[in-house]
Order: sequence, then structure tokens, then C-alpha cells
Amino acid sequence: MFSLHQYESFWIFLLVSISIPYLASSISGFIAPTREGPEKLTSYESGIEPKGNTWIRFQIRYYMFALVFTVFDVETVFLYPWAVSFRELGLFAFVEVIIFIFILVVGLVHAWRKGASEWCQLPNIRVEAAERELNPAV
Repeated sequence: MFSLHQYESFWIFLLVSISIPYLASSISGFIAPTREGPEKLTSYESGIEPKGNTWIRFQIRYYMFALVFTVFDVETVFLYPWAVSFRELGLFAFVEVIIFIFILVVGLVHAWRKGASEWCQLPNIRVEAAERELNPAV
């Protein structure tokens, strides 16, 4: 039947790998001195005193730009193992990668049309030209 003693090394490795980060953070919490004060509660800007409110809102397009970059950056990492073993995989894997790249291109076109690849919002020239045609006094 199924014997669990084959997996003892796996369970030991899992236990050690889970306990190391927990122990590292808890030991530093016990050893480090805790000094509470007003300076600990202020924002730190490279040693410079912050001016004004430190809680400012960022536009979502910066996050969208970073998210699109991260997604496509990670997806190119998935193509590397395929390229290394291209000769052994055959035609079926080639067709799968073509489908994969097609899906990526569709996602890129969608993100491009939605403006996720724009770092800053540019004025819509077509709308402004149409408004000038409708209202020449502007």
C-alpha cells in the first residue's frame, strides 16, 4: 500500500523551510530594542524632513503600467525553458507556444487600447479636433 516513511525527508524539509523565516522574524523582535517616540512615527524621506502631507494619492495608471510590465516580464520567463528544449518537444509544443504568444498579443492589444501602456495621459487629439469643427469660436 502507500507508505509515508518515504516522505520523511520532505516533511522535515518543509518544517525547516517554514520555521526559518518565522524564527528569523521572532528572534529579531526579541533582540532588537524597542524605542517608541514621535520620531518613530514620522515618515522617513532619505533623511530629509517631509514637507506637507505624506499621504498623497497616486494615479492608478502607474500601477497598471507596472502590472502590465510585470505580467509580460514573467510570461517571457515561461518561454525560456521552451526555447532551451525546443528540439526535444516537437511540433505539439511549438503549436502550444504559438497559442500562448497569441494570447499574450491579444492581452497586449487590449491593454494598449485601454491605455495601460501610457505613462501619462495624453490629450485626445481627435476629440479636440471634432470640438473645433463643431464650435469654431473655441
